[in-house]
Amino acid sequence: MIKISAFRTKKLHLTLPCTALALLATPAMAHDGMHAAGLLAGLLHPLSGADHLLAMLAVGLWAAAQNPTARRCLPGLFPLAMLMGALAAAGGVALAGMESLIGLSVIALGMLTVFSVRMPAWAGGLLLAAFALAHGQAHGLEMPADGSALAYFLGFSAVTALLHLAGMLAANRAGQFASRAAGLGIALAGTWMMLA
Repeated sequence: MIKISAFRTKKLHLTLPCTALALLATPAMAHDGMHAAGLLAGLLHPLSGADHLLAMLAVGLWAAAQNPTARRCLPGLFPLAMLMGALAAAGGVALAGMESLIGLSVIALGMLTVFSVRMPAWAGGLLLAAFALAHGQAHGLEMPADGSALAYFLGFSAVTALLHLAGMLAANRAGQFASRAAGLGIALAGTWMMLA
């Protein structure tokens, strides 16, 4: 009986910080246009807004629950599709409903994690690619005019991949209950962002 209580306490301690972070999220802060130039701007952009941060962590949390093929492919696909969206935005191609799709991605990825939804790698890849294009558009539109575009793109791609990895590692260490609880917090934060 004591071991079960200690187990639940440990899971609660791992879950509460993730849920608190999700609930403290502010809407679309990554799109404020206030970024340093080049590589530093790219490194900071995914961390400067809760919408990007939560969605990218959720990709890792969700990917950790997939079959081995999807677990390897999905976190790598997101940064690639995001780069395509950023390049399109930098080239003047705008995605209609970008902000709504970003908000929806936070909710959907959170709920996919809550219910530990498993899908074929190709289906998960298509879903993530759609979300990643929207996130990439936001990154591309916020690219500083006075910095290196290549350095900026490399910066936000690297941080995105690290956030996916952090989500996967957290899911593997904390377990399914904590991952689902974090997913719920992320989905609730996404809902709040969409309504705010």
